[in-house]
Amino acid sequence: MESGQGTVTCGSWIRRPENLNLAVLGRSSKKKNSASPSVLEIFSFDTETTSLSTSPQVTYVFEETEGELVTIAVHPSGDDLVCSSTKGGCKLFELQCQETNLKLLAKDLPPLQDVGPQACMAFSVDGSKFATGGVDGRLRILEWPSLRIILDEPKAHKSVRDMDFSLDSEFLASTSTDGSARIWKAEDGSPVVSLTRNSDEKIELCRFSKDGTKPFLFCAVQKGDKAVTAVYDISTWNKIGYKRLLRKPASIMSISLDGKYLALGSKDGDVCVAEVKKMEVSHLSKRLHLGTCITSLEFCPSQRVVLTTSDEWGAVVTKLNVPADWKEWQIYLLLVVLFLASAVAFYIFFQKSDSFWNVPPGRDQPGKQFEILDPQYSEDAFGPVDM
Repeated sequence: MESGQGTVTCGSWIRRPENLNLAVLGRSSKKKNSASPSVLEIFSFDTETTSLSTSPQVTYVFEETEGELVTIAVHPSGDDLVCSSTKGGCKLFELQCQETNLKLLAKDLPPLQDVGPQACMAFSVDGSKFATGGVDGRLRILEWPSLRIILDEPKAHKSVRDMDFSLDSEFLASTSTDGSARIWKAEDGSPVVSLTRNSDEKIELCRFSKDGTKPFLFCAVQKGDKAVTAVYDISTWNKIGYKRLLRKPASIMSISLDGKYLALGSKDGDVCVAEVKKMEVSHLSKRLHLGTCITSLEFCPSQRVVLTTSDEWGAVVTKLNVPADWKEWQIYLLLVVLFLASAVAFYIFFQKSDSFWNVPPGRDQPGKQFEILDPQYSEDAFGPVDM
């Protein structure tokens, strides 16, 4: 991938219905005092080489007055992108794909213009809701794409740190820089509960389970001088335990689309990926962004690959050292092989069996003779039965 002009501040994958693999990156000016505008770039992803294209497929240049890009949220359909900047509020982009040509069409977001920098943004899994969490602590939930305001809570948190929607899009979890965490009903924006924590605990990051079988909420918690991953049961919102996965303070958390893997990025550049079923580390990349806080971490929609970004090292694509998943064609092939093996085994058994209908006669043994019943008897050798 071409280094480009400016520092990578955020990044995300784009899932497209055409099975294209795209990544979007936000860049700011290299020098803090520079007046160079921020840019939004979209790269293609090569699954064979596990790398992004050397140059962007499409680029959008922001106005200098809009400031630096803070975060990006991509709609599950891959058609819409929302960017937040330090001075220009939120801007909507419509991604148009015409064969191999990509176009970005900028649109206004009236409810989110001039709202200030948003620390985090998220679309619901079904794409019907969009939430933003401001640096000023204001939490908003909007209906998508109508942009009807469901919730606008100016004092939701001291300053929003992280957020995530549940798999069924029913709940929104949000965390604060002061260590608190709250649960909201996504349908009407009503508060559900504040997660319980000890006096020495700070809940920093949150992700709901996405495998459809385990109704859990994972939270990165700073417990004194120890960094742990706490697990909450969303049926009761009670904490049921915790595991030490990354073993150092986390700056970012992510979960794969199928919910099988949970990833954590550290403040000094490490990345660990844990298998949710066992809650054990399956992949560890030390010093991936040496000495730099990881600002973005996201699983590829179709590959066991993660995209990470940092101010110092830019965007890095990493192939995970985890067991390969079964492809659909491999499952069908296995079923066909099992069926053919069963058919062959049945045929061999039938040919070799000493059954009434298939008795292999000996060398001097005549074939089996059938006894001819007396014609006066009916087919029922026992005759009628008196019930």
